[in-house]
Amino acid sequence: MKVLVILGHPRTDSLCGALAEVYSEGARAAGTELKSLALASLDFDPHVHTPSPNQQPLEKDLEAPRGLVGWADHLVFVYPTWWGTMPALLKGFLDRIMTPAFAFRSCEGGTGYEGLLQGRSAQLITTMDTPPLIHRLVYRQPGANAMARATLGFCGVRPVRSLTFGSVRNSDEAQREAWLQRARQEGLRLAKGRESAGEWLAHKAGAWLQALRLQFYPMTFVAYTVGALAAAPAGGVFGNPVFWLGYLCLFFLEVATVLVNERVDVGSDRQNRFYGPFTGGSRVLVEGLLSARALGVGTAVALVGFALAFGALLATAPGDSGPILVVMAVLVVLAIGYTAAPLKLCYRGLGELDVALTHSLGVLLCGYVFLAGDWAASLPWLLSLPLFLAIVPSITLSGIPDREADAAVGKGTLAVRLGNDGALWVALSFTILAAVSGALFDALGWAQGAYAGIGYVVVPYAACLVWLLWRALRREGPRGRIDGLMAASLGYVLWFGLFPLVNLVMR
Repeated sequence: MKVLVILGHPRTDSLCGALAEVYSEGARAAGTELKSLALASLDFDPHVHTPSPNQQPLEKDLEAPRGLVGWADHLVFVYPTWWGTMPALLKGFLDRIMTPAFAFRSCEGGTGYEGLLQGRSAQLITTMDTPPLIHRLVYRQPGANAMARATLGFCGVRPVRSLTFGSVRNSDEAQREAWLQRARQEGLRLAKGRESAGEWLAHKAGAWLQALRLQFYPMTFVAYTVGALAAAPAGGVFGNPVFWLGYLCLFFLEVATVLVNERVDVGSDRQNRFYGPFTGGSRVLVEGLLSARALGVGTAVALVGFALAFGALLATAPGDSGPILVVMAVLVVLAIGYTAAPLKLCYRGLGELDVALTHSLGVLLCGYVFLAGDWAASLPWLLSLPLFLAIVPSITLSGIPDREADAAVGKGTLAVRLGNDGALWVALSFTILAAVSGALFDALGWAQGAYAGIGYVVVPYAACLVWLLWRALRREGPRGRIDGLMAASLGYVLWFGLFPLVNLVMR
């Protein structure tokens, strides 16, 4: 492990200097390759005089230190907390070396910036006169938060540990000696790696949550619940174990589908310049948060979970198991076949139809059949129609930011096949169709009145969404991220799930 210890105190003979020295001793004893940097010994201008720090040439005393930051696996900053944050010397050093193209870069996707110092961790060791508890509870650790999140975290450095010593003003020699021993122990901890077991676990848990893309699961649950309520089982729905076993099957199937998509689409994700919260995948492979092997294991675990839950469902579900087997078999093929070979439906121009069908009729019919409803009855099919029409706009729009990357790998989404304007026209047309269907179901009482009252909401909402889509069509120039339009279209879908859900619960 390569460790760089940066002393940010203007005086090297300070308590911070001693802390940096003993930490280095511990780190060397832990078997690391360590280099030290005392900022007080450098001759550089801490001020950025040009519009961009890249336009200001680095002094010789900054060229090597910036190289050391790039060299290190683990960065250690030792400095006093003055006025709640770091000394001007350290701030000026960071201003000068943490420049675009070295520490971060602008990009169209994510937050608009991408950290370039990923794969590194950091340790903050700071002293202060304020008692640390007061600093944490009253002042909320502004300096540590700025370093950990707005500076190092922004540049991709994670995790960032923080170790605080104080109050220095009220300390005695014994207290300071204890602090020095604590700093030495912190260096020795590197023998066990840069991350503690807890930090590693939190990092992996966060990566898996990112990979699962849980923001898309609630709509599946809503549609499934609508189907279950429509079946009107004698024992009710939410207290029925069959209902929860059925949703557990769908949950595991959705997990497996998402993870398969992540592995198959990695080529497109790597080239995607316009990724965001609704498009471009979870990027756990692109960012190195998880490996392809880990995702493969996750997929296998999800499929085993699905098989176990489905076996329990078949053993407990009332009525004939034949329709349950048929409905679930079709749903599994369509879900996994969205990206997986041999179907690869999204690569053949059928992805939008697949998603709209599985997330409307597919899961709704599951809820209906699992709770002993007749799959040939007209009710579940009618219930799913407005929802199907409402899903098409959002899934079609999601292909616009991904269009260039998808085209590069031969993924035939509607945006790739029809162009951005063609995709916008499809979204606009289906937005109108969904509003018309919702209003008709409301006015005529179709599907046992499940859509009662929806026309008062979706018609004006559709008018606003159509206006946004029309404005997007009129806009000239290349299109990148469309987060606002995506959020509006996903909100549109929500109404087509909530109205039947509430109406069926209340009947």
